Amino acid sequence: MGISVFVIDSERTFADALAARLEAEEDVEVVAAVHARTPAQCLIVGRYADVLLLDGDLPERAGIRLCEELCGRDEAPRVIVLSYSSEAERIVDSVRAGAVAWVRKDESIDHLLRVIRGVAQGETWLPPAEVGHVLRLLMAGRQQQQDNDGLLAALTPREREVLACLAEGSGRREVAERLHLSANTVRTHLQNLMAKLGVHSTLEAVAMTRTQLEQLHPGVG
Repeated sequence: MGISVFVIDSERTFADALAARLEAEEDVEVVAAVHARTPAQCLIVGRYADVLLLDGDLPERAGIRLCEELCGRDEAPRVIVLSYSSEAERIVDSVRAGAVAWVRKDESIDHLLRVIRGVAQGETWLPPAEVGHVLRLLMAGRQQQQDNDGLLAALTPREREVLACLAEGSGRREVAERLHLSANTVRTHLQNLMAKLGVHSTLEAVAMTRTQLEQLHPGVG
């Protein structure tokens, strides 16, 4: 079964060219490529794709608002933000909105395809040079909002195991294999633990509990 992809970008030429190149792949199906500067009309269509490639350079935070709206629904697509920038602060905003990956628009199509395929399997991806800064910002933001003591106590033992695997760098498929769970069960655990922690993404969940995870699972770090 192929990966269904929905493209939203403010540049018509970029959106069309990207869609055409993705369609050339046997395992990728482009549902639509939309040129939009205010993409509210894309909510319904984007909801039914496996992966959404979202323009992170839309004006007035339109992309962030769309990401929040889509990721807050059932059967939400996995959102990859595309941007000419890789500023950690902007990446953090997208992660908090529910995005699972951030790719610069000047990266190669082969790199983007690797990220798309990984994201479709439950993985996340951030620019390596910005990962540390992004995690620090996420942790700092959460520490300002609430006291992290006891956060893991709200999770079941299995939810903590799933979270620890993610913190060690495992994708969802690897988590399922390591813990001998089905993909649906892993997804359910992730939905439950994110709801308990009050976050919209697994990256944010890992960032806010990293210190406690390191104490309980020395391999995390």
